[in-house]
Amino acid sequence: MDLTSTSQSTTKDKPAKKKEEDPKAPVKGASRSSSAPAMATIQDDDERLLARIGYKQELRREFSKWSTVSYAISILGVLGSVPATFASPLAAGGPATAVWCWFIGSCMAMCIGSSVAELVSAYPTAGGMYFVTKHVVPEDQVAIFAWVQGWCNLLGQTAGVSSVAYTVSQMLLACVSMNSTFKDGQYSYSPTALETVLVSIGLLCVMGVICSLTTKSLHRIVLWFAPINILASIGICAAILLLTPEKQSAKWVFTNVTDGSGWGSKVFSFLLGFLSVAWTMTDYDGTTHPTGMPAAQIFLNAGGRKGGTIMWFFVILVQFFTGCSAMLADTRMAYAFARDEALPFSNVLAKVNQYTHTPVNAVWFVVFFSICLNCIAIGSTETATAIFNITAPALDVSYISVILAHQLYKHRVRFIEGPFTLGRWGTPINIISITWVIFISVVLFFPPTQPVTPANMNYAVCVAAFIAIFSLSWWWLSARRKYTGPRTKDLIEAIRTEDYEEIYDPPNNFEV
Repeated sequence: MDLTSTSQSTTKDKPAKKKEEDPKAPVKGASRSSSAPAMATIQDDDERLLARIGYKQELRREFSKWSTVSYAISILGVLGSVPATFASPLAAGGPATAVWCWFIGSCMAMCIGSSVAELVSAYPTAGGMYFVTKHVVPEDQVAIFAWVQGWCNLLGQTAGVSSVAYTVSQMLLACVSMNSTFKDGQYSYSPTALETVLVSIGLLCVMGVICSLTTKSLHRIVLWFAPINILASIGICAAILLLTPEKQSAKWVFTNVTDGSGWGSKVFSFLLGFLSVAWTMTDYDGTTHPTGMPAAQIFLNAGGRKGGTIMWFFVILVQFFTGCSAMLADTRMAYAFARDEALPFSNVLAKVNQYTHTPVNAVWFVVFFSICLNCIAIGSTETATAIFNITAPALDVSYISVILAHQLYKHRVRFIEGPFTLGRWGTPINIISITWVIFISVVLFFPPTQPVTPANMNYAVCVAAFIAIFSLSWWWLSARRKYTGPRTKDLIEAIRTEDYEEIYDPPNNFEV
């Protein structure tokens, strides 16, 4: 995504000599500034900012500061993700695990997010951390670093989009089941795997239509995501506290840790609770009964059938918003990767639609890929679960690989800071992020329960191995001969050296 301003002004200077400047070289004229360090920002001139880092402006930037904030809140998806994944920590380690894993995981996510923000604010393009790779590693290592980072990020994001769509489908069908006739301890309607997949396909198509709209239309839609998210979260929390007839004690909620995983250790059962923080979806056959999603049953107990359905509707709506936001990020990453000819049919996927000025081809590539992943659940929910479970490790590894490279090569490759910087706290926060991701990724690959059976096995490690073998084989057999990493344009030649001598205010918003 692109942290650039909304101005559409252009530079009309004649190109300089036909020689591309080294983006890692010291900024010319920066030493003449008496007080502020050189930053990779150019106020009110998006095209010159992108040209300074080597790209021609192709996507329009029409998100305001508020729609950008709304987008960020939406993609967190807390109101939707907590109910969707509540069963995992509750079953593994009890109520205290569900509470404290979210708290600790959120603190660690803040460290990772801050580390990522510092890097992408300096190089604000649609490729995000993928593009940053070019500016934090030595030139002779850019291609392999960018290849691995790009594939991990793209596959992790696409699996995430698939999982969110499947989750929303589960939630919708759980709502239908919750409102069906209840007789002899069972609801009359129990969704099948086929029905769940078909609904998820419909949802993915709707998300695809939304993500294909013009940037201005997306701005108007996304503006509503945060208000609805925040108000619904406050309202539902208040309603559950006030309406639930019987409540457990605070001691039970905050201190009761159990060994529900069968591993024979409360500590390890507690660690397995982090699965809910990292994954956007779990328990894929949960809609066969509303209590398969404990949060749905909690809402039902608190508000009855009518009140519970209303609260559940807002949870579904917020999770749908999360899916739209996730797909928006995924499609822009696919566009950026295709722009550098790293995908099959890159020349088609990298095209920007002349009417919407958005990468429509990349949008429907992601929709098709996500549908293919969800269709696997028709035959095997275990296989689908394994693919969805790779979301967190793949994305986290794609982030910390760039953060680690920045720390390893910061004395060899000059990094020009952007408008957001961690300052002296950068190194310790980066180290915390790297250590946490390595640790939690190991946990994420463990089977959630003992004894391990084909049904409860965590096949994410198998999927990870397949992705690694596939991407690296493609690299050695073909890609290494023609792929050079994020490609910049000759437009960089047109930037006057005196433009680098001024310090400007930071930009406000994203390229989408």
